[in-house]
Amino acid sequence: MPGTETESHRPERFAFGRNWRSFATLVDDGRIEAAGASLAGALGRADLTGSAFLDVGCGSGLFSLAAHRLGARVRSFDVDPDSVVAAAALRDRFAPGSDWPIEEGSILDERFTGRLGTYDVVYAWGVLHHTGDLWGAIDAASRLVASGGLLYLSVYNDQGRQSRVWWWVKRRYTRSGPLMRGVLLAAGAAYLARRLPLRMLGRAVRLDAPSRAVRTRARGMSARHDLVDWVGGFPFEVARPEEVFDFLRSRGFALRHLRTCGGGLGCNEFVFERHRGG
Repeated sequence: MPGTETESHRPERFAFGRNWRSFATLVDDGRIEAAGASLAGALGRADLTGSAFLDVGCGSGLFSLAAHRLGARVRSFDVDPDSVVAAAALRDRFAPGSDWPIEEGSILDERFTGRLGTYDVVYAWGVLHHTGDLWGAIDAASRLVASGGLLYLSVYNDQGRQSRVWWWVKRRYTRSGPLMRGVLLAAGAAYLARRLPLRMLGRAVRLDAPSRAVRTRARGMSARHDLVDWVGGFPFEVARPEEVFDFLRSRGFALRHLRTCGGGLGCNEFVFERHRGG
């Protein structure tokens, strides 16, 4: 994509953490169970007891918490300090006293990642394409996977011209004030949900809507917060599924799970296994 920036040099970076702090207030047992079911389904394991789990770009901390409930030894980090605060608050609410470190750090910072060690599961869902260096971030995440371990990631699908248009929308959002951001959110909602009833679109766009108006999505997420994340999420990069597959195969990984968005808008989801001894 044009004009990409690394995480440490992002004058126009979207405030992901602020959005996650808002979402974290909605988390309840139902959302945690949905997140856990999503993890278990993709990993092919409902019991992570004894597994070391690293959440790269933990956001709200919901999936770190889900992994903790599945028995994993969890470590989380995020480059956004607001995300660290959100995840810590979630841990204190639902897993007080747990041995679950949450740190501020970047997947692109070799000094930081160099002290993390390796993990049985490295989870980076919807994160690496927002760093400004997608392939460098995927490579860095892959180095944190233990022999025989799993790398679970999702990456925005490359739609060619449409992806370039969304790049400009997202950059415009980060450069705009509240009025223009509201316009872009409304336009984004109309485009993304053209077949939904207008009352449902209104609920998604109203940033002050009460919690009862917020629909729970698959993976325990919130339609309203996902909308803000999608329209504003910058930096923004995309990749074709075969590009991700080829990149990680050359680094000693085999594909174990794939869920695509059917060539359309959204994320392609992958689980790769590192070859033993690799």
